[in-house]
Amino acid sequence: MHNYDRKNLYIDGKWVSPTGAGVIDVIDPATEQVIGSVPSSAPEDVDAAVAAARRAFDPLVTVAERRDRLAKIIEAMEKALPDITETIGREMGAPLRIAQTAHTQLALTAARGILSTLDNYQFEERVGNSLLVREPYGVVGAITPWNYPLYQVVVKVLPAIAAGCTVVLKPANEAPLSLFELVDAIHEAGLPPGVLNLVSGPGAVIGEQIAGHPEVDLVSFTGSTTVGARVAAIAAQTVKKVTLELGGKSANVILDDADLTAAVKVGVGNCFLNGGQTCVAWTRMLVPRSRYDDALELIRGTVTRYSVGDPFDPATRIGPVASERQMETVRGFIDRAERDGARLIAGGADKIGDVGFYVAPTVFADVDPDSELGQEEVFGPVLAVIPYEDEQDALRIANGTRYGLSGAVWSGDVDRATTFARRVQTGQLDINGGRHNPLAPFGGYKQSGVGRELGRAGLEEYLQLKSLQLPE
Repeated sequence: MHNYDRKNLYIDGKWVSPTGAGVIDVIDPATEQVIGSVPSSAPEDVDAAVAAARRAFDPLVTVAERRDRLAKIIEAMEKALPDITETIGREMGAPLRIAQTAHTQLALTAARGILSTLDNYQFEERVGNSLLVREPYGVVGAITPWNYPLYQVVVKVLPAIAAGCTVVLKPANEAPLSLFELVDAIHEAGLPPGVLNLVSGPGAVIGEQIAGHPEVDLVSFTGSTTVGARVAAIAAQTVKKVTLELGGKSANVILDDADLTAAVKVGVGNCFLNGGQTCVAWTRMLVPRSRYDDALELIRGTVTRYSVGDPFDPATRIGPVASERQMETVRGFIDRAERDGARLIAGGADKIGDVGFYVAPTVFADVDPDSELGQEEVFGPVLAVIPYEDEQDALRIANGTRYGLSGAVWSGDVDRATTFARRVQTGQLDINGGRHNPLAPFGGYKQSGVGRELGRAGLEEYLQLKSLQLPE
């Protein structure tokens, strides 16, 4: 049974009443109905959660104990996944097939990868007469977004705990219910009190309280570049470490010798995954002028297969966007792109149906790389197709934004694609559709962020390095 009427916060191993009296309603974006609520915490609740995390923090916690904590979390998550999957579909509109894969199974795979990284990590090494010791950072404030609620928590909370840290978690207001269910399961699994604490509330109050709290040693934030800059500025006042995973405007570069059919099919799917509400979405498709018309024809045919509708209909490939605000934001981008002279070849800004925050999968051709649509993150199902003249022109366009989070390169010659990819200023690139690797680090260049998640680099974000100079 789901409990969507959440009245308590999780602090120091117990569900406790919040100091704040307010609540935050959670709205099903497919029905526009309130399905539940979570507490709107007060700053005093953050203080209590941070104090619990500080009491629970032991800089000498053993690797065996950390491993035990991770194993408990992973086991609890596995048991809760069916409920969490359904909740994600209801609270943020993810289609069932996406909720079952990209949201939950990918999160479970990442969790197991983090455990594997811990098992193979050396926390001490000798360099000359020095012993280098990697120690846990301390109390971590984790502020997560609504687009992949479970996954984003996994890739912050689990590496922090693997490093020996304790955590205060604040989920996004649009999709917090799945995280309350996860913490229910973790509580039942017997995680030590204070290791993980959960508070909910407005980002401008609770998020900023976490970011600026003098007893929080590190803040990990995922969200927009604008808010990320605000988090970093607040955290700087207490000189704490900040890791940021921010926006993207990733380029899918199709070179002239690529398998065009595969590149278009995978590229459209990547752009529209999760209704386009994916920071790593390849939202700019760069196509050589010589193959441009063929690519547009393939895109038109591919887009027709993206059915929009009820997230719980197995045939649905695109559900609603997560909120009315997000729907209006996306529709605004579409309207302005048409005014800027881009050529609409699929979809558009018209609202679909009378109920639900739906946006049609939309494609623009002839997009000016320097226009708003060529530069800014839409965070909805909108693809910009951009022609280029030669490889140097493609590289200029690919690198010509303030972002650098993800992307792709396609070529009949893997070495050629890899050579091109080395010149793209971004943290992650897929070559000819290379599969996701949960052991590889993920993070951004430029204004797409600071720091890395997953793999060895993701674990080391939560570790401080100490040098002990030994007598020779």
